[in-house]
Amino acid sequence: MATASTQPNLRHTMLVGVSAALIGFTSSAVVVLEGLRAVGATAQQATVGLMALCVLMGVLCIGMSRRYRLPITFAWSTPGAAVLIAAGTAVGGWGSAIGAFLICGVLLTLTALIPGLGALIGRIPAPIAQAMLAGVLLTICLGPVQNFGSSPAIIGALVVTWLVLQRFAARWATPAAFALAMILIAAAAATRGDSISVSAPHLDWTLPSFSLAAALNIALPLYLVTVAAQHIPGVAVISSYGHRVPWRPVLLASGLGTTAGAMFGAHAVNLAAITAAPAASPEAHTDPARRWVAAATTGWTYLALTPFVPLFVGLAQAAPDGVVGTVAAVGLLSTLGGAMIAAVADEKLRIPAVITFIVAASSVVIAGVSSMFWALVCGIVAHLILSPRRRSTAPPA
Repeated sequence: MATASTQPNLRHTMLVGVSAALIGFTSSAVVVLEGLRAVGATAQQATVGLMALCVLMGVLCIGMSRRYRLPITFAWSTPGAAVLIAAGTAVGGWGSAIGAFLICGVLLTLTALIPGLGALIGRIPAPIAQAMLAGVLLTICLGPVQNFGSSPAIIGALVVTWLVLQRFAARWATPAAFALAMILIAAAAATRGDSISVSAPHLDWTLPSFSLAAALNIALPLYLVTVAAQHIPGVAVISSYGHRVPWRPVLLASGLGTTAGAMFGAHAVNLAAITAAPAASPEAHTDPARRWVAAATTGWTYLALTPFVPLFVGLAQAAPDGVVGTVAAVGLLSTLGGAMIAAVADEKLRIPAVITFIVAASSVVIAGVSSMFWALVCGIVAHLILSPRRRSTAPPA
């Protein structure tokens, strides 16, 4: 039985877990919703997809943290949701998107089971992968500027709120913008005399369909950014606090979870990166062996947030033009900045990375395949052309 002196510390650890989940949800739920709708989901299908993601994140956080007694937290793939926004509706609609989610889940699972596949993905230079992500994010982050004229008062208030809190409480800047957006949307609807439509979720089964276009436009970029921009940074964040992450079991859990959730419209789950820090750090507990409690609490909080997803989707549907996109954009600005820095950090790979970034940001579609795939192709080709060939050190025959 815990002593009275340890109770406040335990409560503090649990509060850190709750805040991590709230920050994770409010910082990127809009991005995920926009991504699911972009690839063809109806409001009802997007609601079920979001709820499935919350359940998956909750179960994986609780299960993996208790199993390994480590602060292992999971999240939905926010960069992956940005990929969905950039990809748009695939040929075949929502069924093709679900098929792409399944392919992504299978690829994640195979990466955990087959070391050679992970080594092959590792041969793609990280700056090129980050440059592709930066190009995708740029098109989203331009939204507030492009849509300012449609709702200047609301968009201006959201941006100013986000900027002010970046100065004084950066961690809560995006959640505050999210909360303010929901309040302003409700107020605007009440002023117009409109009602917020909140419907009870029900499963609307859609059989997956598979196409080369969906595999190249959605599945492959989703898989690459989930590994490069979520799993690898997540391991680095948790390891920086002295915890040894069981890499392959975590990746396997992510792959199996993504595969299982795909049929419900969940695009991808992965090891948390940004929101992994609170639970893994001394902020959660001075004793590293007790920090897993914060991660498990994060999972329970995701489960508790699941019933509120329909209300969130209903408010998002009632939003004036550009408002939801603004919340998504400010939530991705730091990710965009990090991707841009990582893309040009290596001088030897700077030109291939810039080429990748330009092609990805162009939103060009060639032969039915989006700019994300062609950005990778162009970047890798430029890298192969510009990289000096390694001379053999073996003596001539």
